[in-house]
Amino acid sequence: MDHEHDEIASRLLGKPFEALDARAQKVARHIAGRTHIARDLTQDYDARPGLGQRAADAVASFGGSWTFVGLFAAAMLLWVGLNAFLLMNHGKTFDPYPYILLNLFLSMLAAIQAPIILMSQNRQSEKDRLTTAHDYEVNLKAELEIMLLHQKIDALREQQWDDLLKLQQQQLALLTALADKGKPAVGS
Repeated sequence: MDHEHDEIASRLLGKPFEALDARAQKVARHIAGRTHIARDLTQDYDARPGLGQRAADAVASFGGSWTFVGLFAAAMLLWVGLNAFLLMNHGKTFDPYPYILLNLFLSMLAAIQAPIILMSQNRQSEKDRLTTAHDYEVNLKAELEIMLLHQKIDALREQQWDDLLKLQQQQLALLTALADKGKPAVGS
């Protein structure tokens, strides 16, 4: 099997197997073993998240939705409306204009939400890196398999040309023999 790896590496990649990086070695092994390399990374990656990662994904998903924007706008309008109502009817509010308490809550929400969204984005970036690396391996294997197919087709074409040339030589020999047979003998 190691001989096949070396042969594939040197013939298709122009380097000895040991000189290849880990991904190229993996591809060479898959080609030598005639095994597939493609797999569903989403299932592999999503099968492992912990509670914190799932929570970060949920917060990022909800925080980036129109539902969140609508609820956020409604809460702010309710806050301002309730303060205006209390000011007009009772002369005082629980959070007078410029809404310092509302600003504090919004700042705390942003301070908590931002790192959680960044955690989710980091997780998505890692997933994207794994997908990109896997896509490279699949594409490299496909490219090498196509090169192998081209070599096989070229070899078959060359064999066909050789067979055709031999057949033509046999036909020419037969035609020459027939032509010689049909010639009158010299001296008769």
